[in-house]
Amino acid sequence: MGGIERIESADVRLVAGTKGLNKRKLIWAGLGVLAVVFFGTLPFYYDVHNGQYGVFFFNVFVYAIVAQGWNLIGGYTGQISLGQNAFFGIGAYTMALLWFNDVTKTGYYFDPVLMIASAVAPAIVAVLVGLPLLSRLRGDYFAFGTLGMGMIVTVLFINGGYFTGGAEGRMLVSKMPPDVVFNLRTHYWVAFLVAVLVTLVVYFLTSSRVGLALKAIREDEVAAASHGVNVLKYKVIAFAVGASTAGVAGSIYGYYLLQVTPSNVLTQNWLFYPILMVVLGGTGTILGPWVGAFLIYLLSWYGDQYFTGYSPILSGVVIILVMLFLPSGIMGLGQKVPDWGKRVRGSG
Repeated sequence: MGGIERIESADVRLVAGTKGLNKRKLIWAGLGVLAVVFFGTLPFYYDVHNGQYGVFFFNVFVYAIVAQGWNLIGGYTGQISLGQNAFFGIGAYTMALLWFNDVTKTGYYFDPVLMIASAVAPAIVAVLVGLPLLSRLRGDYFAFGTLGMGMIVTVLFINGGYFTGGAEGRMLVSKMPPDVVFNLRTHYWVAFLVAVLVTLVVYFLTSSRVGLALKAIREDEVAAASHGVNVLKYKVIAFAVGASTAGVAGSIYGYYLLQVTPSNVLTQNWLFYPILMVVLGGTGTILGPWVGAFLIYLLSWYGDQYFTGYSPILSGVVIILVMLFLPSGIMGLGQKVPDWGKRVRGSG
């Protein structure tokens, strides 16, 4: 009888744990919907073009797009990529060069064809680079391989001569359609919608069989391969999707600056900030990159205002504290909150 009671007790704990997990998912899903509604309706009652927070939210959305892409390859697949700034720059330059040379002949501002091309170009580069790197390198070696790729891309764009504009890049103001007036509200909408779309893509991708394969690779590549998972294929898929999200974010940022140069689209900010955002928010989670993007950029935003030159130190201290006391990120707090209702029932 004692064994039966223990089994029944284990079953009860399993069911209770499943209910708690579903409850947490519902809570986070509800918060996510509220956030989408809030930011989706914000321009109707707040002047994002003239208000100072319009620029803030726009940058948060762009960083969230890049962070979601890195989260797919780093958080879900376990492959640390240090080349996101290269893919961001490739996307920005793809848009700028096609628009500067009027390749599509559309004359649109925020041309969807150019934005798609800005996602496809870095994805192709990711496949070409990822196949040899991911087939031979793992862990730190793969990370340094992608870092080297980023350095190569930066040097190529700086020394690209007339084609890329060299260190001065390409000025796109002269290519603005005559009937279009720069309005930050347009950039806000586009960045927000793309960020939500990318989040949905990552969610459905990681909830599918592809996501199961990526998580299996993250936990144990050898075991995943022994169970029939094509490790290289799924690694390359994650790497390419992550590169494409960074590329489309680069195109959006290029439309915002109207000047694409190596100094503004290939900087280390587009490499390290998205990684910090994912780590702070929670690797391998859907909402983690959003939470991290808001907090890290908030620290950078106010740090530049009140602690000029020292804001990176502030961000670094926060990351160190998180890694020491909350290694699962802020989203991991949900797993540490005690089930008070269960305790009350148990005590009763």
